[in-house]
Amino acid sequence: MTELRCRMLQDLQLHGYAQRTQQSYIAAVALLAKFFNRSPDLLSDEDLRRYFLHLINKRQASRSTVRQYLCGIKFFFETTLGRPMPALDLIKPRKRLKLPVVLSVDEVRSVLALVRHPVAQTALGLIYACGLRLSEGRQVQVEDIDGARHLLWVRNAKGGKDRSVPLPDASLQRLRRYWRDWNPQPPWLFPAKSETGPVGPSLLQKAFKAALDGYVINLWLLCSTEK
Repeated sequence: MTELRCRMLQDLQLHGYAQRTQQSYIAAVALLAKFFNRSPDLLSDEDLRRYFLHLINKRQASRSTVRQYLCGIKFFFETTLGRPMPALDLIKPRKRLKLPVVLSVDEVRSVLALVRHPVAQTALGLIYACGLRLSEGRQVQVEDIDGARHLLWVRNAKGGKDRSVPLPDASLQRLRRYWRDWNPQPPWLFPAKSETGPVGPSLLQKAFKAALDGYVINLWLLCSTEK
């Protein structure tokens, strides 16, 4: 690891950024350096203009990608190098107006019923019922379930804060059946296959996407039959 990268990583840690954010910011600066084939501290304000115009016009990067790169590169120059770059203040990723696809409660239940992996099905059901982020749901520990008071404790959530959320009775009963049938080993309620940590985010994402694809196919077949 170069001295610059090491210093940026230390700065991110001192500012309390999450590990994933640290990794994405470091990667953004690394890609910038790779684009110019030069150390990023040698780049000029004009270089940054060229790079973001390339991202927007040539690569047609999404708003979220441009914003992520902007935050990482801006942190590097303004915090690690202590050198503000005026070009970075000009960049305002355009918002894309897109109507969200909102599934009804019954549709969500139908999709979750198609999830085949028992750990993924239970974890996704809990995430939906309690309004959790993916990272929060997969890292639930056995001791976080307060069955007596129907509460779920979310530890080290966004901003490093703990909070409690209501745990519906139906969800609590599903968790008890899951515990009885699969007997996960503490501390994780949804352990990875290796049992060295919580289930990975990709497994949950892939399981949900496969179930959603199956639901859409079933719906299409049903509509085709009725015509």
